[in-house]
Order: sequence, then C-alpha cells, then structure tokens
Amino acid sequence: MKVAICGGGLVGALEACYLAKRGYEVHLFEARPDPRKQDRVVINSINLALSPRGITALEKVGVAAPVVKDGIPMRARMIHSHSGQLSQIPYSKDGKAILSVDRRGLNEYLLSEAEKYQNVTLYFEHKLKSSDPNTGTLVFHNGNTYQVDFIVGADGAHSQTRRSVMRHSRVNYSQYYIPHGYKELCIPPAEAGGFRMAQNFLHIWPRNTFMMIALPNLDGSFTVTLFMPFERFEELTNPTQVLEFFEREFPDSIDLIGRERLEKDFFTNPTAPLITVKCSPLAYKHTVLLGDAAHAIVPFYGQGMNSGFEDCEVLDTFLDKYSDLGMNPAPCHFVALVLFSILYHLLHLVVETWVLCCGDFVHVFFFLFLFFFSALCSWLLPATLG
Repeated sequence: MKVAICGGGLVGALEACYLAKRGYEVHLFEARPDPRKQDRVVINSINLALSPRGITALEKVGVAAPVVKDGIPMRARMIHSHSGQLSQIPYSKDGKAILSVDRRGLNEYLLSEAEKYQNVTLYFEHKLKSSDPNTGTLVFHNGNTYQVDFIVGADGAHSQTRRSVMRHSRVNYSQYYIPHGYKELCIPPAEAGGFRMAQNFLHIWPRNTFMMIALPNLDGSFTVTLFMPFERFEELTNPTQVLEFFEREFPDSIDLIGRERLEKDFFTNPTAPLITVKCSPLAYKHTVLLGDAAHAIVPFYGQGMNSGFEDCEVLDTFLDKYSDLGMNPAPCHFVALVLFSILYHLLHLVVETWVLCCGDFVHVFFFLFLFFFSALCSWLLPATLG
C-alpha cells in the first residue's frame, strides 16, 4: 500500500508516523524547504498549547515523552487587568495542565521521528499542483508526478488537496476571515536568567475588541501574540503611537518586553490574518482531509493542533476496525462523519469564544464560564474532549 501525505506540518508528520507504523509505504510531500536545515526567523506562528487529547494522539505512536518533557506546564490562565491586577483561573479543578510547546521544534521533531521509519520518504520543496482522488495521481509544480494508492491531505487551511477533491465531488466548503489579525512579539529572559513573569501560566491581557497573550518558552522567554482588528494595527504608524498604545492598554508589559525591542518587533514582525475553514465531506474516494485542510479554526480555544492530532488518532482507530485504506475506503467516510459532527460545533464555539473574549468582563465572567463549561464537557465526553 503506497500512501502520499500532502503537507509536512504537524499533522502530516504525525500521520506519517501512524501510517508507517502500520507498514504502509509512506511518501510525505512538503512545499517548503526542510525546516531542520533552515535558520530560525520570525514567521507567522502562534505558540502551541498541547492538551491531553493531543498528548494521547502522540502517545499512540510512541512520540509523546520528549514533547511532554520539554513542554512547560500551564496550570491556569493569568489575567492582567489595566491596573496590573492579576487574577488566576485554573484549567481544571484537579490541577491538570496544558503544555506550552514550540511549534517549529515540535514540527522538526515529528519529521525526524517519521524519517526513522524505513518505509517513509520525505520530499521537500514539492508544492502540489493537483491531485486526482479517483486515480491517486499527484502532480507537483516542479514537474514531478507520482502515482499512489491513497492520498492524505494535511496541507493546511489553503489546501490544494482539498481544491482537487472539490473538482471531483460535491463538497460543501466555506471560509471566513475574522476582522482581526495577529502580531508576534517577545518578552526576553531576565538578565540573570529565568522568567520575567510566573512561567506556569498562560498570560492574557483582555481589552474590549482586542487582547494579548503570552506563553512561556524553555529559554526563559515568552512568546507574545497581539490579536487586534486590522484597522487598529494600521492606525499605529510610528514608534510614539505604539508606545502610547501600550502604555494605555498594556502598561505592565512595556518593561517586560523592553521599549526598544517593542518598537523594533512591532514594525519588523508581520501582521497575519486568521481564518476558519469548514468543508464536508472530509473524504472522497481514496482521499481524506486532516487538520487545517479539513477544519481550520482560529486559535482562541487552543484546539487547532489538538484537533488535528486527534484526526490522526481517530482515523487510526477506524483503520483498526475497517481494514485497509486502499481496498476499503469506508474508514475515511466513517471518520469524516465523526470529525465533521464534532468540529462543526467546535468552529462555532471558537469564534463565539473570541467575541466574548474581547470584553473586559472576561476575567470575571467569561473565564469562569469557560472553566465550568470545559469541566462539564470533560465529564460528559471524557474520550472526546481534553
């Protein structure tokens, strides 16, 4: 059985491990160069919050331990008010934590784990031009053509695999850009080493129509992400305006980031859009869509990566029950129905979360609601939500 995975990101790399463990001949194609051989640069990347559902998916193929070891536990949200008052809202009543993990480091690790299998071949700088879900033919922009038995589309929110499926099947598809963009900033480590804020928290500054978050890194720094309407970003055109804005809205963050660094990073780092994607069905003939290719979501509920990892686990579970991918595509249709029913409602929940999250009442009412709602869901659906 020869399987092509389009997309070498987090979900594609993990799915390569899943399929390789089953003995399939796996060919993973990624449009970008090998990230393990590239210099670290600022990219449009939000730090990841790995939850128990994501960890469970990693454990099933034996790759969780180093990720958990290097992750920083975040046991609560730390809410920063205008006045600098701090309020803690725990993630669970029994002290469970989510983990702050580095996106690129995790991606590189999963690619290396996939590459350890002799039946996995990685192809970089292979941007998909088209695929045929009927014949298993893939055509790439570099002129290469491949024939496989099955195609897994894990090539992100702007998936070319999904577009190819849409040309062959009646796919219901929608995408929505929220009015907000995001910009990455950084709180550096303390001069003497260590963290400038309490490290075992996800720090949040909620402010009416925008907010800022900060997640800890192993080197003592925090990755800071500012979410704000594009028109507000466009109003800040010089360093003086940026400093005035932060002094007004996030006064306790200025000394943490540093004035010079704030001015430099704000105008150097890009402002990126946020998109949601919904499509159904998620499988057609011998092609299945996973991760953002199937259900891209905005990051305010912290479940994008975790949902994608769970896709891999759910597909693997159905493969246990319903035989082979190539001979029997039924597993893909079952998994499509299960995932769509869950993720359709999750997409709406995440967007509604953002609407609520923008208000100043977030530190009292919203997060208390979120805490009790999450606890209720975990009690009602312990095997589904985490």
